[in-house]
Amino acid sequence: MLGKDIIKLMLIFMIGPMASGKSIIGKKLSEALGIDFIDTDKEIERNAGADISWIFEIEGEEGFRKREMRTLNEISKKENCVIATGGGSVIQKKNREIMTSRGKIVYLEISIEKQLERTLKDKSRPLLRKGNKEETLRSIKKTRDPLYEEIADITIKQEEKSHSKIVLEIVNKLKIQDYE
Repeated sequence: MLGKDIIKLMLIFMIGPMASGKSIIGKKLSEALGIDFIDTDKEIERNAGADISWIFEIEGEEGFRKREMRTLNEISKKENCVIATGGGSVIQKKNREIMTSRGKIVYLEISIEKQLERTLKDKSRPLLRKGNKEETLRSIKKTRDPLYEEIADITIKQEEKSHSKIVLEIVNKLKIQDYE
């Protein structure tokens, strides 16, 4: 554990496109810091008693985004945890305001090629169910990347780094920001 004594405790929001590793890296980061981890998508599913695909199907993206905002607002009232957000959480201005006002934001940047590789056989992503996956991902990237960049305190270009190296990079950047 890299510890509570090294970094001033806070909320850390993991943002980035789908399949960028927000949940996996966020969990490993929380373990390294010895603080809690919360995945907003898992919280939404738990509260709804249904998976995200079902919510999209029944309530549409608008219904899902309302649930997402309520969930993010509620869990971000906690202290000292890493929160993995959904890829589209940055779409709503209110979500961006919640994150920027309550914690540090880590943007996990990933290439379209890596996203395609990671989502190739994934049937659980509602936005990739219809049409050409690559075109969909490029369209989403064009809309969301400027929002990720706008609110990020730390940007991690993943390239071919291991999860451990990414976590260490985040911790080091958090330490530097603590002293600024």
